[in-house]
Amino acid sequence: MHVLPLVPRLARRTATALGVLGAALALTATTAVGAGAAPQPDPKPLTIKPGQAYMGVGARIHEGNPAAEEPSRGLLAPTDGVQGIDVSHWQGSINWTSVRNAGIQFAWIKATEGTTYKDDRFNTNYVAAYNAGVIRGAYHFALPNASSGSTQAAYFAGNGGAWSRDNLTLPGVLDIEHNPYGAMCYGLSTTQMRTWINDFYTTYKARTGRDVVIYTTASWWNTCTGSWTGMSSKSPLWVAHWTSASSPTIPAGFPTWTVWQYTDAGSVSGVSGNVDRNKFNGTRDRLLALANNT
Repeated sequence: MHVLPLVPRLARRTATALGVLGAALALTATTAVGAGAAPQPDPKPLTIKPGQAYMGVGARIHEGNPAAEEPSRGLLAPTDGVQGIDVSHWQGSINWTSVRNAGIQFAWIKATEGTTYKDDRFNTNYVAAYNAGVIRGAYHFALPNASSGSTQAAYFAGNGGAWSRDNLTLPGVLDIEHNPYGAMCYGLSTTQMRTWINDFYTTYKARTGRDVVIYTTASWWNTCTGSWTGMSSKSPLWVAHWTSASSPTIPAGFPTWTVWQYTDAGSVSGVSGNVDRNKFNGTRDRLLALANNT
């Protein structure tokens, strides 16, 4: 079942524009991040060890991460529509009831990386989010230079990435982005990368019956897959693009986005410190359709 494609894109950090717009939209932002919430410290480090990756870390490392812009990106939240977050162990203990009460309807939670690491807070977060009524799913941080796409998809499906039609479980996500540990494209050619992604998709679908969601950025996808169009009819696109614009830039080959990660410096009640904020491209009914494969 293919719903709207999702695509993430990398942030263009334009301090002047963000500063001006941030002042103008401060009132709207308060609604998004909690009443009068002050900018929070970011718990996610730029320097990480294998197994410690999180969504957007490649973008932060390769695109830069000027600390002065963090509050502005957090304040410029598009607060309308169906809102979500993504988390990993870096967020520490999360009060998921507070998260749901703050208006967050969905979340993706880091489950695995490569074939040797499972996030140590996944089991807690996954169950607690479900119990709080948050529609949640799992994500896998891809390491295409470590093992095959098929091998990593099987590891993901067996360690948190499975799916069931229960009104609260989203399909799994393939987080494929700038390599935080080395060369941008993991040493693979565009042809090799396309094969890797397709193998992951095929194995994941065979194991779960679902099309995997692809999280990426426009710059990574265009460079490392050669603007490949081969996934646009199969995988929803989750685009990472931290910007004050009203819509994200999406990778070539995808006609639209399903989820937009619009900031890596958001704030949500129940989460200590900054957290990635996301918007679903549709109504709650369409989010449930994505969750339930209907």
